Amino acid sequence: MSLKDKLSKVNVGKIAADGAARRKDGHAPEAQKTAIGFHVDSIYSDRKIAEENEKLRSELEAFKDSELTKSLDPTSIKASHWANRSEDSFKSKKFEALKSEIESAGGNVQAIKVRPIAGSTGEYEIVFGHRRHRACLELGLPVLALIEAVSDAELFAQMDRENRQRADLRPYEQGLMYARALDDGLFASLRKLAETVGIEPGTVSKAVSLARLPVSVLSAFQSPLDIQFRWATELTAAIQKDPDRVLNRANELSKLSPRPSAAEVLKRLLGESKFVAKPFEIRGSHGQTGKFSYDSRNRSARLDLSGIDEALFERVKDAVAKLVA
Repeated sequence: MSLKDKLSKVNVGKIAADGAARRKDGHAPEAQKTAIGFHVDSIYSDRKIAEENEKLRSELEAFKDSELTKSLDPTSIKASHWANRSEDSFKSKKFEALKSEIESAGGNVQAIKVRPIAGSTGEYEIVFGHRRHRACLELGLPVLALIEAVSDAELFAQMDRENRQRADLRPYEQGLMYARALDDGLFASLRKLAETVGIEPGTVSKAVSLARLPVSVLSAFQSPLDIQFRWATELTAAIQKDPDRVLNRANELSKLSPRPSAAEVLKRLLGESKFVAKPFEIRGSHGQTGKFSYDSRNRSARLDLSGIDEALFERVKDAVAKLVA
């Protein structure tokens, strides 16, 4: 029988373990090892290394889907395609307060969430946390982020859920997000979208209706973020009934400075406002007097002047003609 055959019948692990024990007790010094002893130790060592490697691989496998938290360069992160933050959100007092808080803490204490961008090394897309990312970007601070590879649908659902839990997402922003997802075919239907994010289909429908309002109607408000969910039905119905009148009212409102409150803008768009402008008194340098008034209920303006000559009248007439042209 060859040495190889004999060795195959030997319990290598037991021999190596027994040898190690004897050496530890001082009964088997290294110098007295036989050739086969060296060979057995070598095989046993290789086997232990293989077992350790396998154990490490198993432990790593258990963490392969875990979220990793890292400090990232904010310039390596881009906004999500379905980002639901209007630019107005980054001009508010709340955002400035958040920015100050992050600056004083030296970074965002509450991590944002990102996913790696496929085909790019070291680049990420925001899952949620756009305002925290923007604050860190503007402050030049690293951004603390959870990194997880998620699908488009998972990204959308997590972004929507996180923002609704924070209770600072406005109806218009929510509508933009839902409308974009439907336009991109991310969900087969509005009902499927509602089911995925866990809210009533009616709420999704109202949010989408707000996002799809004509630009001129949105511009009538100081900010589209001021528009409320419950206004969607009324505005949509008014536009369907008499689009020209609503759009004309919206264009007039968009030229006002300062703009009326959001509630007043809604009433005027719907033709329900009882607003009547206070008369504006006019006094000229040569004794001329006048009064200018406006009634929004019948959209009429009245100008009364006294103490003017023909030349001044022609100038007033030309100025009014240019104004309404």
